[in-house]
Formats: sequence, C-alpha cells, structure tokens
Amino acid sequence: MAKGFQATKFTPKFESGADDDELAQMADHIYSPEARLDLLEIWEFIARDNLDAADRVEQEIRQAVEMLARNPGLGHLRRDLTSRPVRFWSVYSYLIVYEPNARPLEVVRILSGYRDVAALLK
Repeated sequence: MAKGFQATKFTPKFESGADDDELAQMADHIYSPEARLDLLEIWEFIARDNLDAADRVEQEIRQAVEMLARNPGLGHLRRDLTSRPVRFWSVYSYLIVYEPNARPLEVVRILSGYRDVAALLK
C-alpha cells in the first residue's frame, strides 16, 4: 500500500440486500455484472480525489439509466464501435452501453470514453 494512502471500506449505493432475481422482477432496468463493476470502479477512481464528486457522477449515471429505461430509443448506435444491437448514452466522459430491446432494459457496460471501447465490447 502506498505511503500515506489509507484504504476505506465502500458500499456502493447501487448495491442492496435484495438478490439479483428479486431486483430484476421489481426494476425497469438491470445492470450486468460487468456494468456493476464498471460503476464501482468509476466511483472508486473519482473518490480518490473527491467523494462528493464520485457520489454526484454515480447519481447522474443512475438517473440517466432510469431515463433510458423509460425511453430506450434515446441513445445512439455506434457501428464504428460494435455490431452488437446496443445503444450508447454519455454522461460526462462515460458511455452507458445498453440493450434497448431487453425488458427490463439491460445496462451492458459503463465505460470511460478514454478507453478502447471497441476492444472492451468484443
């Protein structure tokens, strides 16, 4: 561990005591395991410098996902990144990748636009 750095325990706001089947039945959207990990990693990266900013970014991503669940056609296709039938929506420098025809809507990944998105979606 780096000198002066102290690890903190973190429970992401998107986690709850309900199991995945229970959440899927009551939600209009779900996060794939990869998307849940992406969101956790985004939060941790931002929280290193600013906990409030990490919470705000997570909240804005969650609000965007809720909006997309109500209006799945809002995002755009990116044939330059993938041939999969997914759509993209941006929040800051992050791309929400989701299956618009899935019910409930499925968030496939949440990726930084600075990463090699095409390679990560293969």
